[in-house]
Amino acid sequence: MDRMNAMDAGFFFIEDENVPMHVGSVLVFEGPAPTYGDVVRLFAAKLGTVPRYRQRVRSLPLHLGRPVWVDDEHFQILYHVRHTAVPVPGADDQLRNLAGRLFAQRLDLAKPLWEVWLVEGLEDGRWAIISKVHHCMVDGIAGTDLMRVLLDRRADAELPAPTSWTPDPSPSTLDLVVDGVRDAVLTPVKHLAAVPVPARRLRSASEVVDVGRAVLGSLPDTARRLAVGTPKSLNGRIGPHRRWLWARAGLPEVKQIRKVTGGTVNDIILAAVTRAFRDLLTKRDELVDGLVVRTMVPVSVRSPAEKGLLTNRVSAILVNLPVAEPDPLVRLASVREQMDDLKGSRQAAGADVLTSLGDFAAPALLALGSRTAMRFPQQLLQTVTTNVPGPRIPLYVLGRKLTEIYPYVPIAAKVRISIGIFSYLDRITFGVTADFDGVPDAHVLADGIRAGFDELTAATAG
Repeated sequence: MDRMNAMDAGFFFIEDENVPMHVGSVLVFEGPAPTYGDVVRLFAAKLGTVPRYRQRVRSLPLHLGRPVWVDDEHFQILYHVRHTAVPVPGADDQLRNLAGRLFAQRLDLAKPLWEVWLVEGLEDGRWAIISKVHHCMVDGIAGTDLMRVLLDRRADAELPAPTSWTPDPSPSTLDLVVDGVRDAVLTPVKHLAAVPVPARRLRSASEVVDVGRAVLGSLPDTARRLAVGTPKSLNGRIGPHRRWLWARAGLPEVKQIRKVTGGTVNDIILAAVTRAFRDLLTKRDELVDGLVVRTMVPVSVRSPAEKGLLTNRVSAILVNLPVAEPDPLVRLASVREQMDDLKGSRQAAGADVLTSLGDFAAPALLALGSRTAMRFPQQLLQTVTTNVPGPRIPLYVLGRKLTEIYPYVPIAAKVRISIGIFSYLDRITFGVTADFDGVPDAHVLADGIRAGFDELTAATAG
C-alpha cells in the first residue's frame, strides 16, 4: 500500500475546521478564456501523469498506522474542475477576494485532495485558474513540478489523448489495520537497522560528524537569536476565514539592488518583508527598540533524484527580521549575515535529521503530536516566508500565455500570517495569507512589501 511518510501524515493530521492545510495558487493568463469543456478535457488528458490526483486518503481506526493513498472508485473530474466568474469590472480586487474565499474553504477529505477553478471575467479579456492541493500531497518544489505537467512550453503544444483508467479495489478495513500494525512495528525496526538513515543522504560519515559539530556549535548563537523580544499580536487564535492579498516586484530591480549590496535574491526579499512587518507594527503602535519578527524559512532538501516525487521533502531555518532597525541597508545586512551564518552552521541539514526521526513515531502519537503542536501556545515564530523559484521561460495553457502566478500558503499553529513567494519570468510575486479576524490590517503588509523594494532601490541608487 502507498503509505504517507511522517511529514505528510503530520500535515494531514493538523487539518481541522479552522486550519485547512492546502497550498494553492492563482494563475493569470492572456485571453481569450477557454471554454469550461476545454479545461476539463485538459485535466482529463494530463491526469495520467499524476496518479495521486485520482487517489483519496484512508485513515486507520485509532491511527494504528499512517494514512494510506487508495484509488477513488467514484472519482469524477467534474467535481474537481469547476467554473466561475468575477463580477464587473474584473479587477485585481475581485480576483483576490474570490481567491481568498476559495482558499479559506476546506477540501473534502473523503475525496482526492485537490480542486481547480476556471475564472472568467477579468479585465482586458484575461482569465485565471485558482488551484488548491492539500499540503500532505506536495510541498512547494513538488508543486512546481506538478505545474509543469499542466503547462506547456509552446503555445502550439498538442493536447495528449486521455488514457483509460480503472481504479484498483479499495482495501478492506481489516486489510488496512493488519498492514498498519505491520507498518507500525516494522518501520522503526527498519530505521534502526539502517541508522544513520539521514547520513545516507550525505556524502560520507565524516560529513555527518561535520554536520553534528556545526549544529552543536551554533547552539549558543541560536539561543541568543531566540531570546530576542518579539511582538505579541502576530500570534494567537486562528479562525476559519482568511484574508489573502498579493504584492509584486521585478527581478531586474532585485538584481540592481544586489549589485550594490551583495548577498542573494532571497536576502533582499526577506529585507523587503522586514519593511512590511515594520510598517504593520508601527501602525499597531507596537514597534520598540530591539524588536524582531521571527520567521520560519522552509528549505527544500529534495535531491535531484527526487524531482517530481509527490511528497514533502522540506526542512527549515529560523531568521530574525530586524523590524526595529530604521535603516533599510542595515536591515538587509542583518538578514544577509544571519542567512550566511545559518547556511554555514548546516542547521537546515540538522533540522532534516530531526524531521526524519518522525518515522520512528507510532502513528497514533504522530496524530496526537501534530494536533497538539498546532494548538500549543507559543511565541517561537511569528510568520512563515517560503520562496519557491519558478520557471524563467514563458508557459502556456491551451495556447494562452501564463502572465502571473500568485502563491497561497496556509497558516497554522497560532501563527496568523504566512507569506508565499514565487518567481516566474522576470517577476517575483507574493501571496500574503492572514487570519481574517486577527489581521484586519493585512493590506499594510502587502503595501509594505512593495515599499520595501522601493526603499532599497532608492538607497542603492546612484
